[in-house]
Amino acid sequence: MTDPDKMEALLDGAPIKFYIGFDPTADSLHIGHFVQAIVMAHMQRAGHIPVALFGGATAMIGDPTGKTEMRKMLTRAEIDHNIDCFRRQMSRMVDFDQGRATMVNNADWLLGKNYIDFLRETGVHFSVNRMLAAECYRARLEKGGLTFFEMNYMIMQSYDFLHLRREYGVVLQMGGDDQWSNMIGGVALCRRCDGEDVYAMTSKLLLTSEGKKMGKTEKGAVWLNPERTSPYDFYQYWRNVGDADVIRCMKMLTFLPLEEIAEYAALRDAAINTAKERLAFEVTALIHGHEEAERVQAAAKVLFAGVGEGGSVPSVALLEEDFADGKIDVVTALCRAGLAKSRSDARRLVEQGGVFIGDEKAGGIGHVIQKQALPILLRKGKKGYCRLTVGADAS
Repeated sequence: MTDPDKMEALLDGAPIKFYIGFDPTADSLHIGHFVQAIVMAHMQRAGHIPVALFGGATAMIGDPTGKTEMRKMLTRAEIDHNIDCFRRQMSRMVDFDQGRATMVNNADWLLGKNYIDFLRETGVHFSVNRMLAAECYRARLEKGGLTFFEMNYMIMQSYDFLHLRREYGVVLQMGGDDQWSNMIGGVALCRRCDGEDVYAMTSKLLLTSEGKKMGKTEKGAVWLNPERTSPYDFYQYWRNVGDADVIRCMKMLTFLPLEEIAEYAALRDAAINTAKERLAFEVTALIHGHEEAERVQAAAKVLFAGVGEGGSVPSVALLEEDFADGKIDVVTALCRAGLAKSRSDARRLVEQGGVFIGDEKAGGIGHVIQKQALPILLRKGKKGYCRLTVGADAS
């Protein structure tokens, strides 16, 4: 934070307005955004007033932070669609009713700016030497180049803070600690242009105990949109976090009392799975609702405990042509279920002993599943699963 003593007094005093920025570079928020939405919700519960800023203008450039090459350039239509998606998702986590929080779009004040006027008002306050020393730009310079196009990002984000202070009375910007360089640019700009003190405070990124960013799977990013990441896959992601990460995730991503989290932290060995199940349920309920969280938890028990009715487990209906003499071999079944990329991949999985049919390990590539045994759960390792059923034409 920029001034710890003043920040403590600020947060303990009367309600303040603060903002966090979200660049709409996809049609769904992901886990990284989720951390910041939880920060907003905590601040709101403490009596402060969130301003969610959607980067309708800054997304047209893209934040170079942490990127080895320039981001894909999006059209205005794509960005507007993504903002609509962000608005709906954000409303699940932050209360925007009756002025308790505000959503704004920086396209409203940046896209109409005259470039020369903007440079005269804002650009004169930025030292190129100081900008290039910032982590967000320095890393790009070391790895092959930075465009002048992207250099404008910090100036635009800094101007956001100036505009929000002037028009909305915002005095604090919050964000992930990878945004520190951009954030202090805004603090300095408010002081230089208006002689006003504003503040910045970062929160930790969601990292594993090895220091790697969380939120990635073999399938890609873990999204909050159920069409991109199913509620079941979302639940399973949290159910399968490492033992060393579960308590950190509970503290960062749920509203469970710290006293209760301390009880989970005392669990050891297999008992830690109880904490993982609670984490997965709480996070899924926040994003997809309590009822959906109950459904996917019941579905997960098919995989982890052998009970339940299948719930939201992915399902594939086999057709008549999939069977030969009322049977389907495990290699074909893995391919039909989407658990293997090819027949050779399926054979490798079986030979490595990682394929289960119900509670039984597949005995070899010649293992067959009887049609009359369906429906049955086909599993690859701990995280890949599919419920095989009989299609209408094969009944």
